[in-house]
Amino acid sequence: MENKINLVRPTLELKEKALAYRGEHFQQGEKVIYGSELFDKTESYEEWLSAVTRNTDPETVNENWVVTDTFFAVRKSDGRIIGIIDLRHTLNEFLKDLGNCGYSVRPSERKKGYATEMLRQLIWVAKEAEMNELHISVEKENVASVKVIQKNGGVYERSFSFEGETADIYKFAL
Repeated sequence: MENKINLVRPTLELKEKALAYRGEHFQQGEKVIYGSELFDKTESYEEWLSAVTRNTDPETVNENWVVTDTFFAVRKSDGRIIGIIDLRHTLNEFLKDLGNCGYSVRPSERKKGYATEMLRQLIWVAKEAEMNELHISVEKENVASVKVIQKNGGVYERSFSFEGETADIYKFAL
């Protein structure tokens, strides 16, 4: 990949780039930004930033959430936000079928290998957090995401239904 990326935690300095990133999803008619820890549902960037920052710490995590690290994928060459990815350190009852990770790539930057690289880097973050395994869910028809998961070593574990859709869980042994 010619344009390498870094996973960086959201900051106030990234606000305008983050809003442009979110705006591109919305302009393409995408109402859900996977892995964004509700960035697609929050009007205020500052409120969202505060929530994702609190959720990184077991002492301050929202009682309805789990400890989660959220990262923007920022292209090194120009500082553009290419995607977003999160890592949920544990799975509660609600998350057991949704997995430890969600991710999205900006519509204009898809099919360039960014999601594969984002997940590769996140697997290292999970290892550094001393996680033993990682589970990711994906809708069966999302072939691009299935390929990303498989390229990174994800192994099919099981299928489930959620809101009338069939999805698969892939497991990564760390």
